[in-house]
Formats: sequence, C-alpha cells, structure tokens
Amino acid sequence: MSNKTVVMYGATWCSYCRALKKKLDSIGISYQYKDVDDPGIRAEMNAKTENNQTIPVLFVGTDYWINPGQEILDAQFSNNYTDEDEQKGEKTLHDVIMIGAGPTSLAAAVYTSREDIETLIFEKGVIGGLAAITDKIDNYPGFEEGIEGLQLAEKLQKQAERFGAKIELGEVQSLKKEGDYINLQTTSGEMTAKSILIGTGSEWKKINIPGEKEFYGRGVHNCATCDGPFYRDKKLVVVGGGNSSAQEALFLTKFAKHIDILIRKDKWRASDVLIREIKDNDKITVHFNTTADEIIGGEVDGMTKVTKVIGTKNDKKIDFITDGIFVFIGLRPVTEYLKGSGVKVDDKGFVITDKKLKTNIEGIFCAGDVRSGATMQIASAVGEGASAALSIREYLGALK
Repeated sequence: MSNKTVVMYGATWCSYCRALKKKLDSIGISYQYKDVDDPGIRAEMNAKTENNQTIPVLFVGTDYWINPGQEILDAQFSNNYTDEDEQKGEKTLHDVIMIGAGPTSLAAAVYTSREDIETLIFEKGVIGGLAAITDKIDNYPGFEEGIEGLQLAEKLQKQAERFGAKIELGEVQSLKKEGDYINLQTTSGEMTAKSILIGTGSEWKKINIPGEKEFYGRGVHNCATCDGPFYRDKKLVVVGGGNSSAQEALFLTKFAKHIDILIRKDKWRASDVLIREIKDNDKITVHFNTTADEIIGGEVDGMTKVTKVIGTKNDKKIDFITDGIFVFIGLRPVTEYLKGSGVKVDDKGFVITDKKLKTNIEGIFCAGDVRSGATMQIASAVGEGASAALSIREYLGALK
C-alpha cells in the first residue's frame, strides 16, 4: 500500500463498523475515524460518496468502499501482513475450524474450547451474524426484558474467548477433505483441520427488481439497525410479511415519520404479538396483496436519491413516495464456498445433516440457520451449536 490517507466513516451503534475497526486494528492500519452521528460528518460522507447511506465507508486516498470485505482489505493493505500472518495457517493442524461466528459457532466453541479442543473460528463479516444486527431480541431465554442483538453477540463472544477459542476475521474460500483431514483455502492462507463446523448461517434475499442494485446503499437497505438512523423524519417502504419485516418496521418507527409495509400475500406470516404492535402504531400503513416492482431515484438537492417505489396493489399500479426502502423477504444460505467440496445440500442450498449434525463427509459438521430443516431461531441455533460440539468431541476422540 502507498502512503495514502485512510479514513473510515462509521457509528458506535453499527456492528459492521465495529467489525471493520477491529480488522483495521488487527493489521496495524493507521486511519482517521469519523462518526456520522455528527450531522456535519454525515453531510461530508454523503457529498463524497454520491449520497451513500450505508456504513461503514472506508476511504483509501480518493477511492472508497462501502462495508468492504476481506478481499478489498487484502488488496489494499497486503503489505501490512507479516510473513508470519501469511504462513500461520500452513503450520498448524487445528482440532476444529468453525466457519462463521454467529450464535451457533460461538456456542459450540464454548463447549469445545472448555474441553481443551483447540478451536478456531473464521468470520468474514460481523461477529454474531444476523443476531448482532438485530435491534432487540425478545424471545431468547433468560432475558425477561429482551436484549440487544449486539449485546448478546458480545456476551457469546467473550464467553467463547474466555475458554480459549480464537476468532479470526477472514474468509474461508473453499474446503476439501483429503485423507484424514480437511484442507481449507482462506484469506489467511491454506489451513488444515481434523474437523469442521459449518455455521455460516444465512443472509437476506434480494427482490431482484429494477433499481435495487443501482440504489443499494443509496436508499435500498437490508439492515434497519445499521441504516435506519439516516432516515429521521423521512418516509420509508418496508417489503416483507414475516417476523423480520414486522420487527424491523417497528424499529424504524424510532426514526421515520411514516412507513408503508408492502406484503404480497393477503395476510401476515408474523407472530400475533408483532401484528398487534403493528396495528397499534399510527406511523405504519400495511398494504396486502401488494408487490414492489421498481425502485425509482432522481436528483434531489444535487444528490441521487430514491424517490419512490412503483408497486402493484390488487392488480393496479400504485406509487409509494419514499426516501428509502428496506427489504426483508426471507433468507438464503451462505454456502458458496462449499462448491466442489462434496458436501451435500438440498434444493435451496441448505446443508443436509443427520440427527447428530454430521454431513455426508466424515469430520464435517453443520448447525444453525445454514442447515436444512433449521428453525431459524437464535435459541435453537445455540442449542444446535452445543449438540454439534458434542458430536465433534466424539469424532475427535475416535481419531486418537
């Protein structure tokens, strides 16, 4: 990397920002941090990024990236990695490598590491996964008043690390069973493990309509806790009819002055508790039998912004004037890195396991939201993590 100025725009409440700061600190990058909760800083970021409303934003010189992944960091800061960093994966045969640092892997790591099973967790995004970017979790046992998603993720992380689990911010790109062990290609080099836990969870689906890709980060979002505060006293559209859509819409009412929820079916798929809260909130209007068909933007105050969503309601076209759109239409498994591994997945891409959470390949286990048949609940993901850890312990014991 040349001696270019590095600037990061973020906020203390943004879990992705915390993750990026940790990555930069871990490789010794000097950077200037600017908090967008300051209106002047936010205006500065907007002006430099064509009105981007998603954080974190990382500038290296005049180039910038929105929530940059490991590949971007590697390309920009490769000179900051030492030879030891680049080679460390080739020197160690790990007992277990867990892919993804969501509640599943963090819970599993508590069990494995406290029994002296050497445990490494790889995470390419946010420690805690989707749980970490959830505003409030009301149905996790033991927290009668609920708990912030980020707070729960931090507690799980600290507990796993207390017992000796190591968490590395990087990405597993592929894996393959060769002989008795599993070889992994990662952003930290090649690694070898006696066992693997697939715990990469899921990510939000896209609507795949015109304007979604073009305006992503500039009015199109998938994370209310990350980007909602940018829309104080604004109008918003939320798409989706499940629990996530309802929860995120309720959170967005803290900032927006009005929200239109578009549901393509004639009824909610959310819980009765959430539906009642939606009905009692005068900031929200629900539109059943309604689809989002196109996202339109234009120049407003010299910046390109989302201005409306064109939809179809009861077979009639309708315009929703809005400043932004949040999409919560379901989840897809994060399993791209498994291509060529031989691990069997179902027709939707979720990993197939037996009752002991074993995949079809010896030594490779899977648990949590990425598993076929998962309930997509944090409590069950944690339980599956514990169960997977016990299966891993049994498997490693048989190897000795």
